[in-house]
Amino acid sequence: MAAAARSLSTCIFCKIIKGEIPSFKLLETETSYSFLDIGPLSKGHALIIPKDHAAKLHELPDEYLTDVLPIAKKIAAAQGLENYNILQNNGRIAHQVVDHVHFHVIPKPDASDEEGLVIGWPAKSDVMEEVKKYHQELLGKL
Repeated sequence: MAAAARSLSTCIFCKIIKGEIPSFKLLETETSYSFLDIGPLSKGHALIIPKDHAAKLHELPDEYLTDVLPIAKKIAAAQGLENYNILQNNGRIAHQVVDHVHFHVIPKPDASDEEGLVIGWPAKSDVMEEVKKYHQELLGKL
């Protein structure tokens, strides 16, 4: 049983969960709610929102994450997707627009940049020593 969900009266996603704003609901569980995005990047773009209001992932109780990926998997399978992204952003500079944790299932129907998520991946090179040092630092905090 999940802890009592927090809600924010001004949050658009909290309003969708409560039924105060209509949505194209897909799946709902005790801890999550999913629906089609009305500003999709491609056909079938869906959102999965935990029913607990938290702005960022690290603020969300773990029990509200238990069925997020199983729901994402069901949505992808139901659409017969072969190529898709699962996306979750935290903070404005990381492209989070709504301050309520949410996950995107974004179909990528073809290799063009016309539909689906378009990502640049500016991987760094020659950073092995930096990674090694940070690994030790991070292990001490985990």
